[in-house]
Amino acid sequence: MIVTRAPGKLYIAGEYAVVEPGQSAVVVAVDRYITVTLNESASSEDSGRVHSSEYGRLPVVWRRDEATGEVVVEHHPYDFVTSAITTCERLRAERGIDPRYFDLHIDSELDDADGLKFGLGSSGAVVVATVSAIAEFYGLGLSDDERFRLSLLATVAISPRSSGGDIAASTFGGWLGYASPDRAALRAALAAGTVSEALVHPGWDPHRVQRLNTPTTVRLRVGWTGSPASTEALVGSVKHHSPQDAPGYGRFLAASSEMVAGLIDAVNDDAAEKISALIRTARVLLRGLHETTGITIETGTLRRLCEIAEDHGAAAKPSGAGGGDCGIVLVPADSDPAALFAAWSLEGIRPLDLTVTTERRTR
Repeated sequence: MIVTRAPGKLYIAGEYAVVEPGQSAVVVAVDRYITVTLNESASSEDSGRVHSSEYGRLPVVWRRDEATGEVVVEHHPYDFVTSAITTCERLRAERGIDPRYFDLHIDSELDDADGLKFGLGSSGAVVVATVSAIAEFYGLGLSDDERFRLSLLATVAISPRSSGGDIAASTFGGWLGYASPDRAALRAALAAGTVSEALVHPGWDPHRVQRLNTPTTVRLRVGWTGSPASTEALVGSVKHHSPQDAPGYGRFLAASSEMVAGLIDAVNDDAAEKISALIRTARVLLRGLHETTGITIETGTLRRLCEIAEDHGAAAKPSGAGGGDCGIVLVPADSDPAALFAAWSLEGIRPLDLTVTTERRTR
């Protein structure tokens, strides 16, 4: 039996801009996890199974096509887990490792008791945990960087607009500065060639993962609106309404890049006032994007979340795609969050008990 787990994520700043190759964001890993348990299938079995609450009571059954060796999934759409299996199986075949069947059991802490997602990057975490488990099963000997790359290749096969920031957080943990690769080029390389070739394709060149110091002068607080949002749909809508060559979008990208660079320095310097000021700048930039695109990034509930935080002397903004999900707040490290949480609760905003985790992977 192999057990792996990967943490969820929250964007601190740089969302939307980071979908463009080379653009940066600050992202953190949080202490809620996806856990994957892998067991080799019985020798008499000619299939593997994936058990997850996402699939209902019955498992998803997967097999290999006898002629091509490709993974075939029965009675279920192709999704992130099956993409992770497919991508790992391709790499396994390229390395000349004999195929075996295995069963996966997936458990998530990234949603509430009713199955509503908190917006903590469950898709990225499940891919990282699944890739980690299969890589160990086959003895692929992947480094952290290779696990990140393999996970992102599996992700962009399903979600081309995914920046990979969630994959980075789930792989490396802690506070990170992240710049995205050219995912369109990587997706094309994966479709046209081998996984091994895609892992070293020039499309990776713009990407960067920079481990940041953990600030001690501020603490991260998180509120959940209770309204899940679709990152893929929201990011795609902004791209549609504000194309890359539009002057307003170019200014947004430039301003976001400058803001994120300053925030990385401020986090590394543990400069609380600068961190708070730049979080407020990040919110202003997102509100400007909201206004120029017509896409609802800061909902009424997220606006109240931020206003209440400001009333309590803290800097706040939506996290991730917005349109629902979470807002993040940076508060002085010695402050008591009780009054803030109580005020949020009166507005129907649920405080989440989250801390930043440096854990990468647990067996």
